[in-house]
Amino acid sequence: METETIKRIIQDQEAERNRILAQSDIIDRSAGRRIAERALEHPNMFIILGIRRSGKSTLVWLLLKGKSYAYINFDDEALYGIKSTDLNTILKAFYELYGEKIEYIALDEIQNIDGWELFVNRLARSKKVIITGSNSALLSGELATHLTGRHSDFILFPFSFREYLEYRKTDITRVKQKQFSTETASMMSRMLSDYAKVGGMPEGYKFGKERIKTTFGDVITKDVIRRHNIRNAKAIEDLAKYLVSNFAKEITYSRIRSAVGINRVATVSMYVSYLKEAYLIFELSRFSFKLKMQSIAPKKVYCTDTAFINAIAFTLSDNVGRLMENIVATELFRRKNYSDTDMEVFYWKDHYNREVDFVVKKGKRVTELLQVTYAGSRGEINEREKEALMYGAKSLRCNNLVIITWDYEGEIRESGKRIKCIPLWKWLLG
Repeated sequence: METETIKRIIQDQEAERNRILAQSDIIDRSAGRRIAERALEHPNMFIILGIRRSGKSTLVWLLLKGKSYAYINFDDEALYGIKSTDLNTILKAFYELYGEKIEYIALDEIQNIDGWELFVNRLARSKKVIITGSNSALLSGELATHLTGRHSDFILFPFSFREYLEYRKTDITRVKQKQFSTETASMMSRMLSDYAKVGGMPEGYKFGKERIKTTFGDVITKDVIRRHNIRNAKAIEDLAKYLVSNFAKEITYSRIRSAVGINRVATVSMYVSYLKEAYLIFELSRFSFKLKMQSIAPKKVYCTDTAFINAIAFTLSDNVGRLMENIVATELFRRKNYSDTDMEVFYWKDHYNREVDFVVKKGKRVTELLQVTYAGSRGEINEREKEALMYGAKSLRCNNLVIITWDYEGEIRESGKRIKCIPLWKWLLG
């Protein structure tokens, strides 16, 4: 590709970027920005991963605002078919446009180019490099080998509930000051209900459910089918829809094989791994002190954002409790990635089918058991939920017990143990 053509593409992207940044509804992804700023204090590489259209590009722009940088987005149809041999031409175009004293170089969705790793590795020796990608496999292969100890990575999730409130111009400080008032509780209940429906995908707020469906299609087509050269496109799409529809439920690959008509369990396992790499779904293992039992027990599957559930799932009846559970699962993984890397998350189930939704473990110790239920009063909390917590507490030797409710707050004493009940909106803002 000619240098002049690339320069035109870079400047077209710059104009679009400036137009977007001029809007007043840009939310500063402060957690990601703080992590990136620390990682880039010295010449280094920072890699931002996450499902496409979750805000990775905007985070890069905010991070680099006011700095000397060059940026290009490879997820641009004008760059379709570009090869690794063209990357030096892109670098030449950068220098001709911005001068040779560029401090930062940002390469958006660079996984679209085969063989990009060596170029970036060379670039990182003299520049601070930021890469974004919609596939966790970005860190595999030559890049991981060449840059061991020299790069940092971060998964950007869709908007949290706090970020959703900021987008809706809600004064979070005032919400916390008035958190016990009936007016605040009622407002937060409405906001949470909206968030459960629309999720945290920024473009969904502006363009609605159809844009979420388009994003889902792009994830399947670009990040799974095209990347892995899958011939049976319908099978992978049916599998994705099945998993999104069965969020917050136990799954086994043999059961999935029968449900979606894929011939081999090994193929199901492989396809599921591709969907996880694309950040559409994630799995939770059943907790056991024996690793072998963890590996063979059924997994629970969750969707990265409820926007996809509401746009894609086969059925949405009687699922408020499951939507709550999915929101909690995503928030736990968000907290693990953003600030608490030592945390591990599981679910627990015994031989009598007593189940605890979330087991939080740090080091060798289980530190918290979380149960999620759609309850608006103490009387609506199912006895089965409390019983499972009691047995889980005894089995896992953990007395930090929490029930996350819709809007009931209080304390339950059960069998000599204390269970804290907290509304979901308060837990999310905690």
